[in-house]
Amino acid sequence: MAKPRPAADTAPDAPRDPADQPAREASARQVIARVAPYLWPKGQGWVKRRVVGALAALVLAKLVAVFTPFLYKAAVDALSGEAAQNAGWTLGLGAVGLTVAYGGARLMGTVFQQLRNVVFAAVGQRALQRIALETFSHIHAMSMRYHITRRTGGLSRVIERGVKGVDYLLRFLLFSIGPLVLELGMIAVILAMTFDLAYLGIVAVTMAVYILFTFRVTEWRVKIRREMNAQDTDANQKSIDSLLNFETVKYFGAERREAARYDAAMEGYVAASLRTAYTLAMLNAGQALILGVGLVTVMVMAAQGVARGDLSTGDFVLVNSYMIQITMPLNFLGSVYRDMRQALIDMAEMFGLLDRAPEVRDRPGARELRVAGGEIRFDGVAFGYEPGREILRDLSLTVPPGGSVAIVGPSGAGKSTIGRLLFRFYDVTGGQLLIDGQDVRDVTQKSLHAAIGVVPQDTVLFNDTLYYNIAYGRPEATRAEVEAAARAARLHGFVASLPQGYDTVVGERGLKLSGGEKQRVGIARTLLKDPPILLLDEATSALDTETEREIQGALRAMSAGRTVLTIAHRLSTVAEADRIVVLEDGRVAESGTHAELLALGGRYASLWANQEGGEDAA
Repeated sequence: MAKPRPAADTAPDAPRDPADQPAREASARQVIARVAPYLWPKGQGWVKRRVVGALAALVLAKLVAVFTPFLYKAAVDALSGEAAQNAGWTLGLGAVGLTVAYGGARLMGTVFQQLRNVVFAAVGQRALQRIALETFSHIHAMSMRYHITRRTGGLSRVIERGVKGVDYLLRFLLFSIGPLVLELGMIAVILAMTFDLAYLGIVAVTMAVYILFTFRVTEWRVKIRREMNAQDTDANQKSIDSLLNFETVKYFGAERREAARYDAAMEGYVAASLRTAYTLAMLNAGQALILGVGLVTVMVMAAQGVARGDLSTGDFVLVNSYMIQITMPLNFLGSVYRDMRQALIDMAEMFGLLDRAPEVRDRPGARELRVAGGEIRFDGVAFGYEPGREILRDLSLTVPPGGSVAIVGPSGAGKSTIGRLLFRFYDVTGGQLLIDGQDVRDVTQKSLHAAIGVVPQDTVLFNDTLYYNIAYGRPEATRAEVEAAARAARLHGFVASLPQGYDTVVGERGLKLSGGEKQRVGIARTLLKDPPILLLDEATSALDTETEREIQGALRAMSAGRTVLTIAHRLSTVAEADRIVVLEDGRVAESGTHAELLALGGRYASLWANQEGGEDAA
């Protein structure tokens, strides 16, 4: 069942799963105010013209719909010999002529309705595209903390339902409430003028009871719909999570366990869905009863009028036609209100995502980063992922322009955190992080990211071609430049041996390639990016020794002329660095060249002896 939203947002540094956080409950007025600009955008004259055209077609359709029953009445009176009172406005048309006119009027009503849909289609699709793009872009703008705690399946479901809700609400705003009131108002006036106020009274009471019943029951069903959404999101998240971890499932023979886990989630969804279906049937039955009583009451009154001679047979048919015509929009009102409330729930979740501000943002007036030499300086930096649990403590180190510094140390010492701070996935909580004397918090993230190339421990690829994945480093690069980057990364020979060459699709997350091949692709696209600063985040620690040696050659070639910060677990990969920094408990424990640190006989020498001893034994 959906969890209640807390009274206030949690602190920005509290790592929580966004899919677990219920969206802010927005009022109907707030959501409509947020969606309305998509119907009447500034500077988009073509959109406004289409909206006006769709409304004009809608009004014409309603006028034709209200007038059509009079043609039906006239045709019936002509056939029954009671046509004298209709002779004026029917222009002397006989029963056949009136029947043809009636059919033509019905056709014109349908034509105007379809014209409305055709004219408005581009407006609706444009709105869908804009809000889907806005949501997609916003999620990409969110900070690292958001993405490492997200649930991909739940997130995609929230976006999908929210976008559909926007589409529905746009149509609701334009084609439902106003036209419904217009049609009911015209019919009410006709009933009062053509017959008497008693008919209008019965119709008004029927409408009031129907609307009250519909709204009350729908509000109750909203809670069930919210639970169904939560169960749907949970089931979808579990299925995607399991499929993304396909290999792990196979390693542990957990197919039945995963199927049972997914089935349990689907059980909750099915139960909530059944409750939704049952309550919908109850709602529909109640609506049919109310409308049926109102229809029969009015028809009995009309039948008595015909029996007394006050009304013609055509009048009886006219009353029946208008009651059916009232029933249709009232039924429409019921479904519109139900769907609107459901759309508001779905959209509230999506707007909740859009209302979440990124933890790391450009400051007002942030300038472009200007890299002259590429010096990196950590000046008394402190940082913790959670309050009261510091990872880095008063860290100070400098990577000179064009130099190479390696950071080593035991697990949990804060090595990878340094790389995340440099790329500004997080902001330091104390001290400064400077590039060529510029605090990274004072420059734009776009210019900062453009200046840094990263080769991570596990290069993740898009499910596209090798060419696309290499060119991702600089999409405007020529094919010759892409192939040159592949050669520099010792990758071109492997690609040339493939039947489809650079057009080979690598599979989801690059699963069709080996670890070494994926790393070469990562190196090639970073080479193509050609950044002045290079971050190697344990780029070879997951590879075997032979592959590591091959990759190291490519990394050395890539590092030439750049400022390089290397985060390493395997010490043999950094022995040639200009300086090695040993990190322990978030502080610099030792610093120097490989030879100096071995001569010191401290922590680095101990780590080196342990690793070399293990490799010798192996």
